[in-house]
Amino acid sequence: MAIHVALSHKTLYRYDRLVALSPQVVRLRPAPHCRTPIVSYSLTVAPQTHFINWQQDPHGNYLARLVFPEKTRGLSITVDLVAEVAVFNPFDFFLEPSAETIPFRYEPGFGRSLRRSSTLKRAARPFGTMSPRRHSAPACAPAIFSST
Repeated sequence: MAIHVALSHKTLYRYDRLVALSPQVVRLRPAPHCRTPIVSYSLTVAPQTHFINWQQDPHGNYLARLVFPEKTRGLSITVDLVAEVAVFNPFDFFLEPSAETIPFRYEPGFGRSLRRSSTLKRAARPFGTMSPRRHSAPACAPAIFSST
């Protein structure tokens, strides 16, 4: 059984004089690849005289680019949406038989690649200890930061 949840978000700016608004990019729309189905979505923008261009970023997220040709005393952006929140079992997945008991062993091919990512190339120093170069500037620092 699914539950419908209504969400509303409002951003409001008020100015004491007429101002020219620069183009605004609004990122208040769920991504098309989100797991929660969106039943309805609306974006309301004031002032009414504006241009809107919907774009997508490299990750597939929606962007609304708003351009305001006239000066205004305020900006209001309201998003209303209804999402369908479905109940699902987070434990609905399969385990390999070799991973059903703890501790488990990886297959030989996995062990080598996991060992590579879990070993440190140099030992970490305990918190609070200084390196032997503690009075010299970092290699990338300009000369004005050196201690000489």
